Amino acid sequence: MSTSGSLSALLREAAQTLASAGVPTPDVDAELLAAHVFGLSRGELAAAAIRGADVPDGGDRFEEFVARRAAREPLQHLTGLAPFRHLELRVGPGVFVPRPETEMVAQLAIDALRAAPDAEPIAVDLGTGSGAIALAMATEVPHAAVHAAEYSVDAFLWAKENFAAHAPQARLAFIDLASAFPELDGQVAVLVSNPPYVPDDAIPRDPEVRFWDPPAALYGGADGLDVVRVLSEVGLRLVRPGGTLVIEHGEWQGQAIRDLLTESGWRAAATHPDLTMRDRATTAIRP
Repeated sequence: MSTSGSLSALLREAAQTLASAGVPTPDVDAELLAAHVFGLSRGELAAAAIRGADVPDGGDRFEEFVARRAAREPLQHLTGLAPFRHLELRVGPGVFVPRPETEMVAQLAIDALRAAPDAEPIAVDLGTGSGAIALAMATEVPHAAVHAAEYSVDAFLWAKENFAAHAPQARLAFIDLASAFPELDGQVAVLVSNPPYVPDDAIPRDPEVRFWDPPAALYGGADGLDVVRVLSEVGLRLVRPGGTLVIEHGEWQGQAIRDLLTESGWRAAATHPDLTMRDRATTAIRP
């Protein structure tokens, strides 16, 4: 890749390199990497490319980032940022990168929280990772009291940074989800989690997931539901009568999770599709 000459040619060459490596969105990734390295917005980058600007200082660093992305290092690790709803979250090695499909899981939790009759409804996010769902609730339902638990040291450090930046009023605790927040027993209006749900013998298709996401955030036992079973029991402890449980899961797991929750005593278990019409989350009501 030549780092001299026009910016537009550099972007085209970078996109071709990423496409050859199987990156799903090579043009977008090339633009985002260039905007990050050159300190421009995507609009400023596009304008510079259209007017035939030369490659700015930093071309060698951009070439390095393109090579790393071609090796399927996650884009978010290279830029240090992951967009989630209206937020930009700090992420990197050791924390699960929030996905666009999880935005609808957050919406389910937010809708339930807004519908709660409490003056200051309590929400809990178990296994918060980067803090994405908890921070969406805390910033979009500002009258709610949001609590989040994380038990991975690496993930907790990323979450701590994001909470400080976006919702310092929300509570982040370093605690295992099975024993989280006993002082909130029977008081929680909405309990939400994006737990590890990949079966242990399944191999994620995308290299970004397989090689870069922390295994503890991916794998959930032989059938992928070990943590879901814990969430069901913890939810019965934490959630108040009439409160809502929201669990993200794989597209093939909706029926099994509805059955599991119903057998545990939850009511009105229902599975919801994401924008691609794949089953993505199941909700249930505490009797």
